[in-house]
Amino acid sequence: MLDIRYAQSDDIQVAYHTVGDGPIDLVYVLGAYSHLEINWELPAFRRFCEVLGEFARVIVFDKRGMGMSDRVPGATPLEVRMDDIRAVMDAAGSESAGIMGSSEGGPLSLLFAAAHPERTIALILDGAEVRERTDEDWPWGESTAADFEAALVSYPEKWGRPGRMIEYLAPSQEPTPWLTDWVARLQRNSNTPTGAIAFSRMAFDIDVRDIVSTIKVPTLILHSVDDRICHVENGRFLAKNIPHAKYVELPGGDHVPWFEPDRVIDEVREFLTGHRVARVPDRVLATVLFTDIVGSTDRASELGDASWRQLLTSHNSVVRDELKRFRGVEVNTAGDGFLSTFDGPARAIQCAKEIGRKLHAHGIEIRAGIHTGEVERLADDIAGIAVHIGARIAGLAGANEVLVSGTVRDLVAGSSLEFNDRGKHQLKGVPGEWQVYEAV
Repeated sequence: MLDIRYAQSDDIQVAYHTVGDGPIDLVYVLGAYSHLEINWELPAFRRFCEVLGEFARVIVFDKRGMGMSDRVPGATPLEVRMDDIRAVMDAAGSESAGIMGSSEGGPLSLLFAAAHPERTIALILDGAEVRERTDEDWPWGESTAADFEAALVSYPEKWGRPGRMIEYLAPSQEPTPWLTDWVARLQRNSNTPTGAIAFSRMAFDIDVRDIVSTIKVPTLILHSVDDRICHVENGRFLAKNIPHAKYVELPGGDHVPWFEPDRVIDEVREFLTGHRVARVPDRVLATVLFTDIVGSTDRASELGDASWRQLLTSHNSVVRDELKRFRGVEVNTAGDGFLSTFDGPARAIQCAKEIGRKLHAHGIEIRAGIHTGEVERLADDIAGIAVHIGARIAGLAGANEVLVSGTVRDLVAGSSLEFNDRGKHQLKGVPGEWQVYEAV
């Protein structure tokens, strides 16, 4: 359970918590919406903060008017919200800290570093905005004034509803029902549509081009080359105009660093501590199994919170019993989804089929995807292309289907298992075509 605390900033209470106990303080300034507890439910976000916490004491907070902090009418300008960083640092007993700003948190971090260099040991900007407005003077914004106003009209209808936002925040990820639902819950709990409109209007008018040259603290700029929310030219502009800044252009298109954290954390660690940790990957051959409940978002809405929690409890119990029976290892759980590993593909298939059969008796339909390949074992997770392939194959499955890669089918040749050919598929983020089969 998070130890949520509150800092007094003028007449506003600002919620914050700390992660880790490293010798360096690092204030993490998030983007346009956040909620400390909902953010923490995302395993990737939690792991990102915990790894940062190996070498820093990470201070995460909800901006005023957002999340667990006091709600405020309208929106407040940067200079007022800048005082919230100071108030949180004071409450946490931090005399000076690195300030890491992402997305809309970038301009706020920039202003704090410029105004309070005595309390800023370093500035780190990750996917940071310079200006959201697109016009002839700045062609790298997020939208024109007309498009921006048109988008605001739909906020009351779309705010907090499952949609395609994760495809912009992290295109590296499969937009599973749990993940899209998590983004929707994060929006709902971070702000109301009215509050979000006010905040968006304020953010749309921010322009930090005139202050970047005044930054006098060591600065690291990180930006994904194909960022779909904040154009990479924002990062390049900052690198050219902040004196002596270090610029690292990252591959891919993720706007947030949580899902592929190592490359960002390595740069941040080296920048703050002066050295990198040599990574010796613990790689093994493993069979990965992804399962989740079909139509979980609609089902949860139909049942209501209490009945949905009861159904999830039954689901989780069945999955864990079968994993134990077939010598599977639970890696992580996100809502109604399980990621597990096996030392053999036949047991993974048999386990998935048994899970599906027993849950069907409870009125629950699942889908499953299986792939065998080399994975990297992390502290409490796994990574690698094999994990991505397994997730993408699971995304192709329908109700009560267990889909496997051609690799899995080849490895169980000679067994009693039978398969239907489901054709070749392009798997998002994975090169080449992949043969997929249904285990029957």
